[in-house]
Amino acid sequence: MGPKPAGAASAGKSYVPGTPNAGYSVDSYDLDLRYRVATNRLDATAVIVARSTQDLPKLTLDLSRLQVSKVKLRGSRTTRFTQTANKLTVIPAAPIPAGTTFELTVDYAGAPAPRPSPWGPVGWEELEDGVLVAAQPTGAPSWFPCNDDVADKASYSIRVATEHAYTVVCNGELADHRVIAGRGHWHYVQEEPTATYLATLQLGRYVRTATEFGSVPGVLAYPPALRDRVMADFGKVAPMMVAFEEMFGPYPFGNYTVVVTADDLEIPLESQALATFGANHADGHGGAERLIAHELAHQWFGNSVGLSEWKDIWLNEGFACYSEWLWSESKGGPSADTLARNFRRYLVGLPTELVLGDPGPQLMFDDRVYKRGALTLHALRRTIGDGPFFDLLRAWTIEHRFGLATTDDFRRLAQTFAARDLDALFESWLFDAAVPRLP
Repeated sequence: MGPKPAGAASAGKSYVPGTPNAGYSVDSYDLDLRYRVATNRLDATAVIVARSTQDLPKLTLDLSRLQVSKVKLRGSRTTRFTQTANKLTVIPAAPIPAGTTFELTVDYAGAPAPRPSPWGPVGWEELEDGVLVAAQPTGAPSWFPCNDDVADKASYSIRVATEHAYTVVCNGELADHRVIAGRGHWHYVQEEPTATYLATLQLGRYVRTATEFGSVPGVLAYPPALRDRVMADFGKVAPMMVAFEEMFGPYPFGNYTVVVTADDLEIPLESQALATFGANHADGHGGAERLIAHELAHQWFGNSVGLSEWKDIWLNEGFACYSEWLWSESKGGPSADTLARNFRRYLVGLPTELVLGDPGPQLMFDDRVYKRGALTLHALRRTIGDGPFFDLLRAWTIEHRFGLATTDDFRRLAQTFAARDLDALFESWLFDAAVPRLP
């Protein structure tokens, strides 16, 4: 993994509760999880490789409700630690000098549960018969100790041992699966830099079917009883992938996995190179097609091109929402222009206290962020023209591939594809309370 932008380990915290973890950034997480479904018992070891950005007489990690039994700093004879409900503080025998790569091993255990947040419970969740991890934005500490910062990306190696009847799905490539003494052992590797909120574990009585999504290797994981519905609805992913690669540039990861749970879910969930849907999103008649497009688009916008700060969340959700409209247009449905004008009329009738460019933590997942973000992109497209607009999207995903980006980064890049000054357009759509007119 290449060098991280300056400040990567401390950005993005103003929208989330708690004290940020200062003074380091993480390079990799190696998680060894031993889990029993019947009792929701997790025994685990996390090996964290990180680099200090300042002298560290102590350091903190995010961990929620799980009990730590041992912490070891490689090369140090003694490592003390203390723990509160949501923080693990590590005190090495001697300060870690700035610019040092260090390795922490943390043994921990307990009954993982969702972490309370201002947006509701997030993170590890027991299903009727299995597990789902939906960590956005602050749920990662519900299952492993981490620097839970949107701007701190790392690689992952995730090993899971559980009852052999269950299929385990995690981010990345399946490196190994075997059954030993009635226990299934699964090992996944995600080499591309991944934000903690996009790391996931899905566990259920699933069939795991290899497939092709256009030119991209894929996996469908689903309960056997839902096979026909899943095949009918998620067969649309292949033409979506082809269309999106033409619009946005090459798919950024090595594969794409879709999990459909036996439970109904309120909303689908994107993770790095993976998306999770409920049984209610596979009706066999394409009822969730726009949501399937939305989650696929996140692989470019939000997962590969990540956020430096949560206040720029429109770069994730506005782009994914606009991708729904682009898919409709691509397949011969209502055009993006028709949908944009319809949704503008919808927004005009709603309260206007939201500021798209900095909506605040309470409104960061408000539907107006999604729709107004998409409208901002359509206004830009109408202003600079289709050719420059799609050239811009492809340049955006290439220039910031696996990295971090801000609204200012997007504005600067967009200006290079425009024949006229774009400041007034962006200021009105991103920071004015009133909904502007579309060009």
